[in-house]
Amino acid sequence: MRSDSGTDQVFGPTGRFAPSPTGPLHMGSLITALASYCDIKQRGGRWFLRIDDIDPVRTDRRAIADITRTLHVHGLTPDADLRQQSYFVPRYERALQQLTEHCFYCRCSRSELQGNKLYPGYCRAIKEKTSNHAVRIRVDQQRRSFIDALKGDHGYVPADDFGDFVIWRKDDLVTYHLATACDDAMDYSHVLRGDDLFEMTAPQLFIMEKLGLTPPEYVHIPVLTYPDGTKLSKQSRAPALDAATPEANIRRALEFLGQDPPTNILSVREWIHWSVKHWRLEAVPPQLKPYIASDLA
Repeated sequence: MRSDSGTDQVFGPTGRFAPSPTGPLHMGSLITALASYCDIKQRGGRWFLRIDDIDPVRTDRRAIADITRTLHVHGLTPDADLRQQSYFVPRYERALQQLTEHCFYCRCSRSELQGNKLYPGYCRAIKEKTSNHAVRIRVDQQRRSFIDALKGDHGYVPADDFGDFVIWRKDDLVTYHLATACDDAMDYSHVLRGDDLFEMTAPQLFIMEKLGLTPPEYVHIPVLTYPDGTKLSKQSRAPALDAATPEANIRRALEFLGQDPPTNILSVREWIHWSVKHWRLEAVPPQLKPYIASDLA
């Protein structure tokens, strides 16, 4: 597995859990973290924690310590030191330089683009960089496809499905697409994440292709929602995991994931051992049961 981020070069199966540090972990976070851990560990691989902190405005530094502590309490210990995307900016800058021939500079404001589902191409002819310009990558009409371990084969045409998209922001920050494409292709063989990020996969694969990188294998699992369909998140005021009840939390997460956990009392270590040994990706339901806080009481 390639790496130029300063991390150790790793061979064999590698996976990651990559939360944004916007707040404490909730049950939906634990479900994704546990699934990614079990999936890669059952393959005999290594599991890493990457904090996606490329947006300083949205980053809560206290959340980074809280995320690390919460995972540890739940027996989900990474196989190497914490990784933070903010440390990898030189990697992204090199990737941007490699992509220059495929890019153009965009001065469009959000108000100018309002009402357009795809970028209308206003700035495609701008090749010279000036201040207050974002960098967009130019897409094409070629049909491509990728395989998701749960969703199967998915075809897409970049120009029709997502259009020219921003890879470097006007405020001189890397975008999620470019940072994630670089890190996932260079550091990990398997990416298991929530299906709220499924639509992000095709643009990220497009970047990997232009950089000559080998994509990881993907699987997108359903995200946890409230009964009305709203995803658990900081914005929806999802309650933080109770660090005092990790055993109950793990068992509940396994139930959401359709893993049929035992009813006897286990320690955290025993729960994690059971989870890895009995993990079945095919048992994950197409839609998770809705989250009801009283069920966890």
